[in-house]
Amino acid sequence: MQDTPIDSARTTSVPFVADDDKSLPLRINGKPFFHGGDPAMPLLWFLRDTLRLTGTKFGCGIGACGACTVLVDGKAQRSCLTPISAATGHDIVTIEGLATGDALHPVQRAWIEADVAQCGYCQAGQIMAAVDLLKRTPKPNDADISRITNLCRCGTYPRIRQAIKRAAELMHGAGK
Repeated sequence: MQDTPIDSARTTSVPFVADDDKSLPLRINGKPFFHGGDPAMPLLWFLRDTLRLTGTKFGCGIGACGACTVLVDGKAQRSCLTPISAATGHDIVTIEGLATGDALHPVQRAWIEADVAQCGYCQAGQIMAAVDLLKRTPKPNDADISRITNLCRCGTYPRIRQAIKRAAELMHGAGK
């Protein structure tokens, strides 16, 4: 059985196939999809290979680097370690689903303002982890930010820290 989006207008590379008793329903970036393959398949591969949502990156495959970070019910989670079966019934957001229309998420705007990206490979995962942090801790201090375990091989941590603090201002106001 083939993995397919319910919304066949989204892409022509993945044809529409109706769900059946064996398909697992998923909600990704606000849209319903079905996975008709191995329920143990990592969510990362479904996102990248089936849906062609390639913003979520493969880094290490063991959940250590965070390049594959997505939001599952608003919480940062490593998609390389998340089997499709564990993702059913949950709201999954990737970097592609973070913006609202043409309006970037405040974390994305802050990332651009702070010129965070160097090579850029880890940035989608970093951004998703920052969104989770700011949801839990609206005014994070340096210690809070240091608890993010995503890795950046280029060492842009000072700019990441600056961007997270700027995003907090954008989201919650400087004086609030």
